[in-house]
Amino acid sequence: MPLNQRVQDQFQASIHTLVDAAELLSEPVAHSAQLITDCLMREGKILSCGAGASRLLARYAAAILSDRLDRERPGLAALVLTGGAASGAASEPADPSFARQISALGHPGDVLLAISTFGQSPAVVEAVRAAHERDMRVIALVGGEGGALAEILREEDVLICAPADSSARIHETLLLAIHAVCDGIDFLLLGA
Repeated sequence: MPLNQRVQDQFQASIHTLVDAAELLSEPVAHSAQLITDCLMREGKILSCGAGASRLLARYAAAILSDRLDRERPGLAALVLTGGAASGAASEPADPSFARQISALGHPGDVLLAISTFGQSPAVVEAVRAAHERDMRVIALVGGEGGALAEILREEDVLICAPADSSARIHETLLLAIHAVCDGIDFLLLGA
């Protein structure tokens, strides 16, 4: 197979995953935008965390919430938690730094964006447990079957689960989901 065909196959695989995700994720993404907007209107804040490659998505989500996506607006109260296991591999022991930061910074009514490619990062799982102890709501962004993260979510939490088993497809889908959540927040705050 020529290299350019392989590249085209990557684009086609991404397109198919995103088409599948459009209908599947529209409700949880809309619910997430409403949940975050409600939190912010009550003067709460958004904390985000992720380990390994998901850490980049967590940083990006906090950055576009606190700055902007496409429209000018005041910055929103969002920050990324630091620390966590370097690679986020499921076999690593849980790094308590996310959980400690949530215990120090999280308040009832705040929202945690917990991002883990396959929902197996021990540090992110512990962060969700800490958020629940602080009476925070959780929006979990994962792929595959959702892993341990999906299993510990409460009824009032939101699961955004990319319909993919490839890390690349999961991250592409979750990035678009983050954009859609932020666009939804802007719509709710600023109108059309």
